[in-house]
Amino acid sequence: MNDNRDTILEIVGKAYQIESDGYTFYSMTAERATKPAVQELFSKLASDEMQHQAFLKSVAKNYGEKGNAAFRTDMKIPDARGIASQIFTGKFREQAAGAQFELAVLSIGMTLESNAIKYFTTAAKQATDREVREFYQFLAEWEQQHYDSLQNIFSMVRSDHMAESGFSAF
Repeated sequence: MNDNRDTILEIVGKAYQIESDGYTFYSMTAERATKPAVQELFSKLASDEMQHQAFLKSVAKNYGEKGNAAFRTDMKIPDARGIASQIFTGKFREQAAGAQFELAVLSIGMTLESNAIKYFTTAAKQATDREVREFYQFLAEWEQQHYDSLQNIFSMVRSDHMAESGFSAF
């Protein structure tokens, strides 16, 4: 992949769109949820997506001024994996009982995050500039954290749901 300005701006723009889509999905889900603990989870995820948008806006602005040097940031991924342990409490577990809605939106969220991981991993593999490649990999790792959190919550909710419904593996 050529690390020309148009390609870089296209990928950063796609990253911003991914975060916008995630924010829209998670905030609509929070609004639709009827259980407070479920609303809290999706509101937190929506808030994270807004923070990601602000970060990407800043990088895009700096790229206009500094070129590839804009990608040399103190890129530390906040530990989003704690979302599962912070949110998946006894209260959440109780409120997510009968979890068809919750399972569906968690599954869709995992798909969104997985698609983003693939997109940024591919972009990183194709980038020729080190700063740009590392930045794309950073974005992939950032999305991986959300995916891992959603996967953990999904597994717990699904396990409870299957036990509650009397479903067992063969």
